[in-house]
Amino acid sequence: MNTPRRKPPVGPSPDSSLSVAKLAGSYIRKGGKLPIAVAVVTVFLFAAFMYGEDIKSLAEYSWWQYKTTLFDADYSPLSEAANVSVPETCDLAQGDWVFDDVDYPLYREDRCEFMSRQVSCLQNGRPDAMYQKWRWQPKDCSLPKFNARLMLERLRGKRMMFIGDSINRNQWESMVCLLQTVVPPGKRSRIVDGSRIIFPVKEYRASIEFYWAPFLVESNSDEPEFHSIPVRIINADAIEKHAVYWKKADVLVFNTYIWWMNDPKMKVLRPGATNWTEHDEIARGEAYQRVLKTVFNWVDRTFDPNKTSVFFVSMSPLHNTPANWGNPNGIKCAKETVPLSNMTGVHISTEMNLWALAKKATASTARVPITFIDITAMSEYRKDAHTSVYTMQHSKLLTPEQKADPANYADCIHWCVPGLPDTWNQILFARLLSGWPRRQ
Repeated sequence: MNTPRRKPPVGPSPDSSLSVAKLAGSYIRKGGKLPIAVAVVTVFLFAAFMYGEDIKSLAEYSWWQYKTTLFDADYSPLSEAANVSVPETCDLAQGDWVFDDVDYPLYREDRCEFMSRQVSCLQNGRPDAMYQKWRWQPKDCSLPKFNARLMLERLRGKRMMFIGDSINRNQWESMVCLLQTVVPPGKRSRIVDGSRIIFPVKEYRASIEFYWAPFLVESNSDEPEFHSIPVRIINADAIEKHAVYWKKADVLVFNTYIWWMNDPKMKVLRPGATNWTEHDEIARGEAYQRVLKTVFNWVDRTFDPNKTSVFFVSMSPLHNTPANWGNPNGIKCAKETVPLSNMTGVHISTEMNLWALAKKATASTARVPITFIDITAMSEYRKDAHTSVYTMQHSKLLTPEQKADPANYADCIHWCVPGLPDTWNQILFARLLSGWPRRQ
């Protein structure tokens, strides 16, 4: 394993900044006139020297705006979209993880303003950062690098909504971190509105939203702040309470899986039931299929396929059993620092029956195509990328005593950010910019 390399410092040193500023000042006093580009560079360097890190992000953003206007008058971000293409014959789900400490991570944890403490692993005391520096390399093509400006241009005047459980919120947080790299600090905000969390980007008249609906359909666990209910019951044929908030979205990203894994049977309301006690138990697969039919039938009759893009993200695996990957002395995903290098003979216990049902259901719509984003196989390698004991439970950070007891407290469901969810969003970015979804 290669030791992570330090990146060389970027930008001028204080001494060089001061020297350039002094030379420019001397030149002007002698009657010279600076070209506008040189003047701008001089002001930027002098300000960087005088005010340091406090204005670094804003200065970088302002310089980017100036450069784009002055030197690239004919530049259109969408002209770069032609480079964001993946051959239809390439299966993005199959590949290998390659260590890359040059281009990854795509952003810094401490500069993502609205990241929750639940997934801020370094801030919560994780001692290693290698989990942030792995690049997914598909076998037969390359995955385009995420371009925040291009993504926001694609979303200009639109609403993008992630709908599902906390894994989908995990992916939404990653997307917000990726996009806010080109949004100046003073223009960032987050709005919490019941089951919705909204990241508006006013410059683009866009919003990136998360909507809490762990089963997608109505359930007794729909309150985002009070959902830890021991007996979970769904209304498999009803989504109206949720769907009223989805109707005006332009890009929808669905997921649902983790909440289905508590029991092989699901409690489902009977037709005409008047309260949550009137339910039956049916096989998990049967209930899952029924729910997807309800959701995708609604999508098919609600949206214009020429205006709306719909995606379904496949199952995010758990890593609770180290014996599965040849580490019988391990404790869940605790202290795992590198991905699996070979999946031969490894079975992570992902419920692939539900994967197959979701894959089939996404291809069943008559009008509106739904793209199946398969993140399962690539994520099964990543036993190192979970929040483990560097997280929160019940809105509180784990205590030192709890961190020392990973058998009871390690979270091997959710993922550190930056990390694996960024790759899911790279795939989503590539598909969206390539014109997906489309009828197969």
